[in-house]
Amino acid sequence: MGVTYKYFGAPDRATAARVPTALGPGGLGLDAGELGSLGRLGDLMETSGSPNGHLSTKIKPETMSAMVLTGIQGVPLHQVPPLELVVLHPDYAVVQLPQNVVEPLRKADETELGAAAFIWSTVPDRRGPRDAFVIYSMLHEWQDFANRLHEAGHQLYCLVWP
Repeated sequence: MGVTYKYFGAPDRATAARVPTALGPGGLGLDAGELGSLGRLGDLMETSGSPNGHLSTKIKPETMSAMVLTGIQGVPLHQVPPLELVVLHPDYAVVQLPQNVVEPLRKADETELGAAAFIWSTVPDRRGPRDAFVIYSMLHEWQDFANRLHEAGHQLYCLVWP
């Protein structure tokens, strides 16, 4: 089955630490909305069995951080900082995506998102322009999610659940 990464917002680390036990594996995530209609994005993201249509993703939070910092901020890959561990449990982990990742994503314009998508579409396991569009669409969804969390006074966390 593999590991899934469920992204969610919480007002603080203490609240984020309680989320896995409070909601269980099916109760978290970004609302999937129209993601299923975005073509290959469905290969990267899938809706869970949750009645609310939440999103689970195959994209590691480390990869998301690298996409933002290298593609939007121009940070060399070897300088991408580690994520902030909130909880390490035998059954799951919760990490916080640092503000130096979330803020550039929130504030990126169309050109920056497009450039980041193009850069990440050229890595060896990608398929070029079609992947660039998929990554661009995904970054837009991440940006919208990060903005909604910011407006709610929440920070971005990721539940890593096998």
